[in-house]
Amino acid sequence: MNDPRHRSAARARLAAEGAQTEARAREPVAGTRPIRSFVLRAGRMGSGQVRALAELGPRFVLPFQNTPLDPAAVFGRSAPLVLEIGFGMGDATAQIAAARPDTDFIGCEVHAPGVGALLQRIDERGLANLRIVQHDAVEVLEHMIAPASLAGIHVFFPDPWHKKKHHKRRLIQPAFVARLVTRLAPGGTLHCATDWQPYAEQMLAVLGAEPGLVNTANAYAPKPDYRPLTKFEQRGLRLGHGVWDLVFARR
Repeated sequence: MNDPRHRSAARARLAAEGAQTEARAREPVAGTRPIRSFVLRAGRMGSGQVRALAELGPRFVLPFQNTPLDPAAVFGRSAPLVLEIGFGMGDATAQIAAARPDTDFIGCEVHAPGVGALLQRIDERGLANLRIVQHDAVEVLEHMIAPASLAGIHVFFPDPWHKKKHHKRRLIQPAFVARLVTRLAPGGTLHCATDWQPYAEQMLAVLGAEPGLVNTANAYAPKPDYRPLTKFEQRGLRLGHGVWDLVFARR
C-alpha cells in the first residue's frame, strides 16, 4: 500500500478525473454555445501514461492561469513560440519539436491519455523545447497567450464533424480564426491540416475570408517538411484518401 508507484498512479488518476470534472463544469448554460476546442471523450490510460503524468507532469505540464505566460521564463530562453491545438497522442508533436530545436512549442490537449503519451515521448527524446497545457485551447488563447506573440499555430486533423447538423461544432469558424489571428505575430503562420475534403473546403473559405491572413499558396499548400505523416495518414494515402494542408500568414 505504501509503494510510491501506487501513490503516483493515484495522483495521476485524480488529475485526470479533475480535468474531466473541470471540463463538465464549463458546459454552456441553456441557450448558449461558446466556442470550445474539444469534445471530451472517455479514454483509458495505460500504466506508462499514468506514471508519466504523475512523474513528469509537474515539470512539463503548465497549469492554466488567467495571465499571459512568460515564455522566456518557462523555457529559459528567447525563441520563436508555436502553439498546437489538440495534439491527440502527441507523436507528430514530439517529432516536430525534435526536428526544430530552435523553436519552443506549447501543446494544448484536454484528454489525459494523450497528455500522458506525449509526456512519455518528451522523456524518451529529451525534449526541452516542449510544454503542455491540459486545458481548453480557447481559454488558453484568451488568457495565457499574449497578443502577437506566436510564430505559428498548428491545428492538425481537428474533428471534422461529418454530419451537417454538427458543422457548427467544427473548430475552424470565423470567430475562432479571428481570435487566432490576434495571437500571431506579423508574418506568423496558421497551419491547418485535414483528411476530410468538405472540411478542407470550409477551412479554405474561412481562412481566405479572414482579412488578417494571406494564403501562402494558391489554394491548398504542399505538406511542409516539418509536419510528419501520421500512421493513420499513411494508411489513408495508401487507400487513395486525400490530405489537405492550409498555411496562412498574418499580414
